[in-house]
This record gives sequence, C-alpha cells and structure tokens, in this order.
Amino acid sequence: MDTLQTGMKDRLEWEVTERLTTTRGEFKVFSTPSMCQLAETASNKLVAPHLKPGQGQVGLMVTIRHMAATPMGKMVRAEVELTAIDRRKLTFHVQIFDDVEQIGDVVHERFVIDLDKYTERLRKKING
Repeated sequence: MDTLQTGMKDRLEWEVTERLTTTRGEFKVFSTPSMCQLAETASNKLVAPHLKPGQGQVGLMVTIRHMAATPMGKMVRAEVELTAIDRRKLTFHVQIFDDVEQIGDVVHERFVIDLDKYTERLRKKING
C-alpha cells in the first residue's frame, strides 16, 4: 500500500452483455447496478498490485450519476483515478464512457483491510 499515490489512473473496458442489462421499453441497456460493479472493479484493479501480502480491500461507499443509456452489445469504459488517501481509506473518481459519450460519473471509497482480521470476524458471524 506504500506505493499508492493520489493521481494514479487506470482503465477497464467491458462489453455490455445481457447479464449487465436491464430492460427499458424494447431495449436492453447497461444497468446502474452494473455501472456500480464496473466502477468498483476498476478501482479494485488499480489498487490490488499495491497491497501487501495479507491485505485486501472492501467497498465503503458509491455515489453514481447514470447520465445516458448504453445498449447491449456496446463497449463501456471506466477511467478511474485515485483522488485521496486517508490512512487506509481510498477515494476514487470514475468516469464511465461508451463509444458515443460519457454515461456515468462515480465517486467511490474503498478501505484496505487485514484479511486475517476480516476472516476472523466473518467466521464469528457465521458460527454465531
């Protein structure tokens, strides 16, 4: 995590397949939950190579502005930038585009976790 710096950027492209769509009238279009998933996945991808062994990350918050529809079969692209680092809390700005226009604007926060502690808490929850 020591190598993370604000201003770092990455991108991720997905094809809008049927599983990423919702129906609007006669059209299947890229859904808002899928946009959320794309923004989280792009942010995760940016951070993952910088984590130390035994560290992971979880999402804390997502604010999405879904600005335009993208039909099934088209490509969507997330352009992610790490905008703030507050100890283990990371903030990202993600812009989502299709081949015509910007379709989304996302602010996303993630938190770097210790996997052992996370797993222990989860096991306690499962086992009661």
